[in-house]
Amino acid sequence: MAQIIFYILIGLMIFQAFMLVRDVVTHRDDLGPGNWLISGVIGFIADFADTIGIGSFALTTMMLNITKQNSDDRKLPGILNVGHAIPVLTEAVIFVTVIKVDALTLVSLILAAIVGSWFGSRYVTKLSETAVQKWIGWALLITAILMLLRQTEVIALLGKGNTAMGLTGVKLIVGIIGNFFFGALMTVGVGLYAPCMAMVYMLGMTPLAAFPIMMCSCAGLQPVASINFIREKAYSRKIALAITIGGIPGVIIASQFLMNLDISMVTYLVIVIIFYTGIQYILKSRKTAAA
Repeated sequence: MAQIIFYILIGLMIFQAFMLVRDVVTHRDDLGPGNWLISGVIGFIADFADTIGIGSFALTTMMLNITKQNSDDRKLPGILNVGHAIPVLTEAVIFVTVIKVDALTLVSLILAAIVGSWFGSRYVTKLSETAVQKWIGWALLITAILMLLRQTEVIALLGKGNTAMGLTGVKLIVGIIGNFFFGALMTVGVGLYAPCMAMVYMLGMTPLAAFPIMMCSCAGLQPVASINFIREKAYSRKIALAITIGGIPGVIIASQFLMNLDISMVTYLVIVIIFYTGIQYILKSRKTAAA
């Protein structure tokens, strides 16, 4: 199973690279705002952080907001999903050998997340700037809360004593439905890791099973979501490509050299900043609506 998924991930990586490069070359005179170096550094930091467990979406949103790289918030969900797709696939390829989950459970939940992202991305590309700002704001607040629960090991308590490596019957159906919605929500900026982890634990699966489900779900859904974002031109080409280019070495370096770092204090600081940024986006949506 691990080898099959490995080749699927490689195929998705090639597909994503083809879509992105073709769109950038076709519209090379309209790459959008942003600075190549700054966006690349953002990609490096965000995907480095994603590899060591902090997450990339909320961190990227925060850094793009601070550096004023993105001038159109409607394109932010597309930037996140298109820009981080290949780095996340790289993570999945590196860690795919740890997969020990029941095949039916793993494939079912991955496919559910992919289908959810397809419908989610079709909806998100039609949202107004005000709506995107509001959704991103709430997504950041939810992410900050989930990160805090994960960091304080509240979520981990749900999986204590669990031994199941797969789901059957009603539990499998619940898992499929849950991952469908998590895949859809990821297209507006709500990270899939923490809610998927909580769901897997609540359904009785061992913590060992959570990582491959989360990682492969994200790796599978982002290229599919990217189809709609790229087709609808609902992303910034320069920023997304720079994030991709910077994110890949961030993943490789983090996975090879720095997996044993104590990042607890950094994570708490990131949670506070993400919460603050979420409030800013909600207030920004109200100002946009008033204008």
